[in-house]
Amino acid sequence: QVQLVESGGGLVQAGDSLRLSCAASGRTFSSYAMGWFRQAPGKEREIVGTISRAGGLTDYASALKGRFTISRDNAKNTVYLQMYNLKPEDTAVYYCAARSGAQSWLGKEYEYWGQGTQVTVSS
Repeated sequence: QVQLVESGGGLVQAGDSLRLSCAASGRTFSSYAMGWFRQAPGKEREIVGTISRAGGLTDYASALKGRFTISRDNAKNTVYLQMYNLKPEDTAVYYCAARSGAQSWLGKEYEYWGQGTQVTVSS
């Protein structure tokens, strides 16, 4: 079992950068692949990207590749989402999630979820 807590969201202007953090409990963090998801008002949850257990492999939604990067520090039980050149359409609640084993593109396959952190981007 792992508990996840996101932080780092806030209100920013278009073009700004933010780094979100997701802190995990437990001593088996390296056993979990991680994903970042987001949900905008009135829209379904969508994938942001994933990172493998050791952090060597990442995958991103094509529309976000080049602006968003995911990294992890297994010694600190933390995964990060670095966001550059934020746009109003990036406004959403951002969630991190964990699953045993390999990465997955499907949110339904993730076992553990954080509470989310709000990112609001003004024009």
